[in-house]
Amino acid sequence: MKVFLADEQDDPLEPEPVIALAESVLQAEQLPDDTEVSITLVDRDEMTTLNGRYLERDGPTDVLALPIEDLQPGEPPQTAPDGPPLNLGDVIICPQVVASNAAAADVDFGDELALMVVHGILHLLGYDHHVDEEAEHMEERERTLLAAMGRTRP
Repeated sequence: MKVFLADEQDDPLEPEPVIALAESVLQAEQLPDDTEVSITLVDRDEMTTLNGRYLERDGPTDVLALPIEDLQPGEPPQTAPDGPPLNLGDVIICPQVVASNAAAADVDFGDELALMVVHGILHLLGYDHHVDEEAEHMEERERTLLAAMGRTRP
C-alpha cells in the first residue's frame, strides 16, 4: 500500500498517524498490495475553492473524495499481475473544518479526523450516502473500520 500525503496547510499535522489510518483501511478492504491513494490536507480557503470547483457548493467542507475508478462497495478491484498499480484517487481533508466539527459535536479531534480519512477512502471505493440505505451501509462500515483501529465514530 502506498499512501501519499501532502500537508499544504500552515499548521501541519503529524503525517504518520494519517498514513497509518489510510493503510489500515486499504488493508481491511482487501485491496491489492500495490494500491495507491493520495491524501492532501488543505486550509479552509483552499477547501472552499475545491468544494466550489468539484461539487459546485459554497464554503468549505471537511472532506472531498475524487475517485479515479468507478468501484462498487465491498468488491475489491482486481489488477493484472504485471499491470500498473491501482490508483484509487485523492482524498482532500480540511483539518480546520474537522476541528470545528469536532468541537461542535464535543468529540475528539483524532476520532473526527480518523472518520474523515475512512469516509474519504470509502468514497473512493464506491461507497455513498445520498440514499438512506447506502448511508446506513457506509456508516456501518465506518464504525467497523474505526473500531478496528481503536477509534469511535463520532
